[in-house]
Amino acid sequence: MVETSYKSEQIFEWLSEVADPEIPVLTITDLGIVRDVDCSDGVTVSLTPTYSGCPATEVIEASVVAALEEQGVSDVRIRRVLSPPWTTDWISQEGRDKLRIYGIAPPERREGPIVCPRCESGQTERVSEFGSTACKAAYRCRDCLEPFEYFKCL
Repeated sequence: MVETSYKSEQIFEWLSEVADPEIPVLTITDLGIVRDVDCSDGVTVSLTPTYSGCPATEVIEASVVAALEEQGVSDVRIRRVLSPPWTTDWISQEGRDKLRIYGIAPPERREGPIVCPRCESGQTERVSEFGSTACKAAYRCRDCLEPFEYFKCL
């Protein structure tokens, strides 16, 4: 017999395996874009895109449906939530640690220099306001001389 009743905790656990297509070391739960899971009538996953024009939004939504269908969930709906808008404050500490290990400086809401994720030096300079995606800026460390990206605060 196929189980048709799911618990939101189980769905969240499965969603914690769905990688962000732009930064694959992060999951969508690391990013904090999974806002809610409702299992009262099938499964509805509420997602908040990182910004309204994010090109990865539809890919993420399709990945969520595919991941849950792989677990046997046949009735999956996506609800796109735009308010309140996503903020980098929603990135988990684990997600921030993953960014740093991957070589991307995580967003910081504090005064002072952006710290190099490789050598932890504060002697850094912005090279460009935009990095590989609109949500990141390009930096260079003056101490280790390595380029890196900074995930901008939103």
